[in-house]
Amino acid sequence: MRICVYAASSPQAAPEFHAAARALGETLASNNCTIVYGGGSQGLMGSLADGALSRGGEVIGILPKFMADLEWGHPGLTHLDLVEDMRERKHKLLTGSDAVVALPGGCGTLEELFEAITLKRLGLYFNPILLLNTRDFYSPLQSFLQHVIDERFLNPEHSQMWSLVDAPEQVLPAIAATPPWREDARDYAIVR
Repeated sequence: MRICVYAASSPQAAPEFHAAARALGETLASNNCTIVYGGGSQGLMGSLADGALSRGGEVIGILPKFMADLEWGHPGLTHLDLVEDMRERKHKLLTGSDAVVALPGGCGTLEELFEAITLKRLGLYFNPILLLNTRDFYSPLQSFLQHVIDERFLNPEHSQMWSLVDAPEQVLPAIAATPPWREDARDYAIVR
């Protein structure tokens, strides 16, 4: 299984976030999952990669060339794919993934997450999208998205496009339990 993981690069996040990222990397590697992520060595990105690599996991980084020039890439990855820009990075992260997991993060992580949700809404991505809700990080977002549904900017069915899990060990069972996204997603992509 190939898991796309969106994660923060900030090293300033609380230790609990780093511990959860590392545990997720260890869990995915121990279950023979390939991780594809943003390729960074710092923050939750680095903790995720270090956890997976410590268990002999396959970790693929997708890094824009300007970030490589700044030496932001993780030096120990199984493979580091240098791309031209952020747009190409996002495309390569999602393409071929069997699921998406969003760790806590800032605007980059949220932008990647919302692109995956948007593509799922439009019937262009059909796989599970999970938010690792460490320290209730995504609970306010969940409330906001429910508000978006209540205000009829999304249909009630769209609330099934993502799910929250509280701990890294819940990620793979949640992926397995996620029903396939409906093939007719485009039929209700527009709010009625």
